[in-house]
Amino acid sequence: MNKIELKIFGLSYSHAQSSAYALILDEKNGHRRLPIIVGGLEAQAIAIEVEKMKPARPLTHDLFKTLALAYNITIKEVIINKFHEGIFYSVLMCSDGIDDIQIDSRTSDAVALALRFNCPIYTYENILAVAGVMMDIDSDKKTMEPFEDKTSTSNLSIDELKQLLQKAIENEDYEGASLLRDEINKRQEGFTS
Repeated sequence: MNKIELKIFGLSYSHAQSSAYALILDEKNGHRRLPIIVGGLEAQAIAIEVEKMKPARPLTHDLFKTLALAYNITIKEVIINKFHEGIFYSVLMCSDGIDDIQIDSRTSDAVALALRFNCPIYTYENILAVAGVMMDIDSDKKTMEPFEDKTSTSNLSIDELKQLLQKAIENEDYEGASLLRDEINKRQEGFTS
């Protein structure tokens, strides 16, 4: 089967399931998207790597990468290889330079690791045909907010937001840090437009 490469389009709060997020993967050379429901911690692990945030202590996926590299193991690619009863299944295609091995993984963990190993994410046509959503190619591409806004920050200055962002990172509140970062970026874009 031919593999179809995917890239991360966005992450947003899932209104369908409490405490869950929708990870949206975009077909690299096409117009379909693959929405995958992930838990809050997994969403956080993905968002931190997408935004190149540096946590005070390594997260589980960072620890996995460090351990794998210590034994010369790399992840060459991630394949979302099955969709059954609403659940996506994935494999990590690993190598130690001599042997290749395939390891089963939850899709959310596989994506978080793919980001850390800077490796491609693939799926197959039969999965996109069943679970993919066709984009309206005439519409403007909208950016998705990584997380739903929980607090009002409209009365704070950019400097105050930056201070809160630093505190959120120090306290390992990455969801809050993501919200603050988005607000800072929005305001700074407003000044340059």
